[in-house]
Amino acid sequence: GLPAALPVLPLELTVLYNSLFFTVGASDSAIKGEAEGIRQGLLRVLEACGACGQDLGTEELWEKVLQEVTVEELQAPLHRLGALQAAWWLAASQLGSVAGLFQLLSTAEDPGRAHCSEGQNKLLSLIKAWRVPPEGASLPLVQSAKDLKEILCTAAAFLQGLQELEAGNFPTALSLLQEAAGGFCSKNILAQIYTCLGYCAQRMGKPQTALQHLKRALQVDFQCLPALSHVAVVYHDLGETDAELQALTLLYEALGKNPPAAASSSPCFLMQAELLVHTPVLTSLLRHRHPSEVKYLLAQRCLQDGRVVDAVEHYLDFLSLLQEGLQQQVPLDGNSALPRIPEVFLEAASALEQAGRHQDAITVCEEVIGRTTDLIPQVLRVEQRLEQSESSLPGSELAGGLLSQQKESLCCLAWRAAGYLHQGWAWAKLGKSKEAVTQFSRCLSDLLRVQLHGSGIKQTENLQPEVEVLQKIRLLSLLGRGTQFLELGRNKEALLDFQHSLQISPGDPAAASYLVQALWKLNRKQEAAAQWQKFSQNCPAEDGQQQGQGRPLPLYLVSCLEQAVFPHSEALARSIQDYLGAAAQDT
Repeated sequence: GLPAALPVLPLELTVLYNSLFFTVGASDSAIKGEAEGIRQGLLRVLEACGACGQDLGTEELWEKVLQEVTVEELQAPLHRLGALQAAWWLAASQLGSVAGLFQLLSTAEDPGRAHCSEGQNKLLSLIKAWRVPPEGASLPLVQSAKDLKEILCTAAAFLQGLQELEAGNFPTALSLLQEAAGGFCSKNILAQIYTCLGYCAQRMGKPQTALQHLKRALQVDFQCLPALSHVAVVYHDLGETDAELQALTLLYEALGKNPPAAASSSPCFLMQAELLVHTPVLTSLLRHRHPSEVKYLLAQRCLQDGRVVDAVEHYLDFLSLLQEGLQQQVPLDGNSALPRIPEVFLEAASALEQAGRHQDAITVCEEVIGRTTDLIPQVLRVEQRLEQSESSLPGSELAGGLLSQQKESLCCLAWRAAGYLHQGWAWAKLGKSKEAVTQFSRCLSDLLRVQLHGSGIKQTENLQPEVEVLQKIRLLSLLGRGTQFLELGRNKEALLDFQHSLQISPGDPAAASYLVQALWKLNRKQEAAAQWQKFSQNCPAEDGQQQGQGRPLPLYLVSCLEQAVFPHSEALARSIQDYLGAAAQDT
């Protein structure tokens, strides 16, 4: 409440400077909001000089103070307070305000110094050009302005690098992040910078450079586990599965250990770069994976690479984690590596099938079938008329809700149908053709619940992925049931299933081959030969066309697709060629 007086203002501003540092150090968290203490200090300076600035914003207030207050004794404490103000603005990503402030500080010292050379970063040039005021022995500082300047340079380079990274300007981002890596910071923030450098190099198509940066991050701070997660991604992109799995295994083991207390790896500073840099893109890049996510990635990658024994082990470990309340531990958001839980069960069933554990696969699928049964309506009407332009019409929110509900119902239906599909193939592998036919039939019966309504041309893009998956399950189930009908000698029923398969997917190589085999077994050899010739002529073009269309199959359907491949192509081709040769001789 004392009136401001010029003789004591240097002491007052120095006390304010030190107290703000203690406030930051005590919180030990990212700086947020405005530094109200700085504003009050500036108003006190103006009051002592007989001026007023209550109605001014913080930036205008600084401009008024630095332009109008010329008292020599106030210049050093004001400059130090300006650097502290810059820290608050950097923490709020107000880079333009920071640049403007340092422009004022440099101009106040020397009107000819505040210039940026061609090709240099303006903000960094302005901070570096600022002359740190000398410290007086009578007014000690808790953190020198020189150290604060170095921290500001590092944080400014890091923040701008992150902004360029988010904008996709990777060469500029790389340059700024390298500048930050050479700055004044703790080991913790240095490891984060190297992790961002690794990600940037990866996006630039330089995987080996990315690995060098990420390994450097781990050398600096092995507790920077996001770097290890990015290492696995780079190896995945390179197709080096062994190295990727090794990285994921190390990550899983590291996440399972209690991290040691973070030791101070740099001189104790109350203000550090990590308090100034907290952007969404950095949070995303440094997201710590939950151990269960890494366990799932290990299972998924092993299954994709054909390492079914390892895949089974990892999937079973993951399913055991589910019993421990995993869903409460891991938010299943857009950043999570985890798919929907029924899909994980189906992938586990696929791995068990490929490992020859067919009975276990049937049991896992039964869990999916049981859990989804009550979630599927008896009849599922799928409206295909909803168009993007209708989203602004009255009731569009209700329509969006119905669309979301339809999607969820279609997903549940796909999971249950896939469960029956896997059970059918598992029974087939066990040599139980009747049981296999029963499960394939249940799958097909389930899929009859879907009724598509509306124009066939203007299909809702939002529903196409789910509909495509259901159509693929239907095709695989028809092929599966048809093969088991052949095993049971019910060739006419098999022929109907294969004909239906070709209606769903014209030109499908497996369906066409099985159709020829069914005709051959029915002694309709002339038709079989004609179909075989037609298929042989169209096969390359049709197959190439099919592979170029549609979306990738869900992982849990890949093994079913492989099992549906026709296994007797060469033998059937020889039989038909012999038949055609004999028919030509008779003619």
